Amino acid sequence: MLSAQKQYKKFNKKSHGSFILGADLGGTNTNLGVFGIKNNNPELLLLFHFKSKELGSLHHAIIETLDCIIKNHKIRITKACIAGAGVVSPDRSSISITKLDWNLTRKELSGNTGLTKIIFINDFEAIGYGINMLRKADVAVIKKARKIPEAASVVIGAGTGLGKTTLAYDIHYKSYVPLPSEAGHCDFPAQSKQEIELVDFIKKRKKIKQNVSYEQIVSGIGLENIYLFLRKNGKINPTKSTKEADKAKNKPAVISKYRKIDETCRKAFEIFRDAYAKFAANCALDALPYGGIYIAGGIAPKNKDIFDANFVKKFEKCHERSDVLKRIPIYLIVNYNVGLLGAGFLGARIFGKK
Repeated sequence: MLSAQKQYKKFNKKSHGSFILGADLGGTNTNLGVFGIKNNNPELLLLFHFKSKELGSLHHAIIETLDCIIKNHKIRITKACIAGAGVVSPDRSSISITKLDWNLTRKELSGNTGLTKIIFINDFEAIGYGINMLRKADVAVIKKARKIPEAASVVIGAGTGLGKTTLAYDIHYKSYVPLPSEAGHCDFPAQSKQEIELVDFIKKRKKIKQNVSYEQIVSGIGLENIYLFLRKNGKINPTKSTKEADKAKNKPAVISKYRKIDETCRKAFEIFRDAYAKFAANCALDALPYGGIYIAGGIAPKNKDIFDANFVKKFEKCHERSDVLKRIPIYLIVNYNVGLLGAGFLGARIFGKK
């Protein structure tokens, strides 16, 4: 069942006081990591990758991983921090993974795997904690500005959906703590004629009676909505690439593939980029993140070129507080494992000591 195992870092088992399991569960990929705790700090040592839809249940992947590390490394783990793209219960004892129809509980998972201590967190909360573990090479600068140490930061990210978290600095732990948010479901503030027409199209297509959210535009679903809106307008002549995108089951992937050579795909990404910049600006005005805005999610690393001068220009475009937005740096997270690192970070804080 195990599709890939990677030794993330060379290590000596005796150099770590304890070990924990971290997990990052998504609709497409499930990643498990073994973290060694050294001086109260987590280090990702081993990485295990699964295709989510090939798993009957999460406990199969956990059992296989735990058996592997016992057999090959003589490490026994009983504690885990599990991050997932879904709704977490207030006491962190259960989580529902939206795209997988998984309803995971601490009691059931413990009974099936032998893990004795488990905590669940939201996937975007995990990315927020993961910011504490990023190195310089893990981020690319989109917009230069003076970063203020220990100032608030914001993480946003478009993938299957749209996430956001504000990070507050904890002086006791000397690290950032993410605050929960559902900002991706905020109303999209249509301003131009095209944006109003796009919102009306989405309402009709999705049979939405209420307001259209940012997530319906700034996400994989949103990219598909934008593309279909442009195709219905019929103002751009279709090409061979357009017709391939029309038939594709995974439209966002094909739109991304042809965004530089097909006019419809290019225009779809242009609208997507501008809406993404507007969302980033609104989040910035809300939190004043002089520690920076970090962009995560599945779409950004695969389409880095959309975060260009036009993105920055759109971000800074504000009638009343453009001066504030110009002072905020923006970074792109290029480390795919940031969510897993965040699960390990929180797990070490909670379970790190023997």
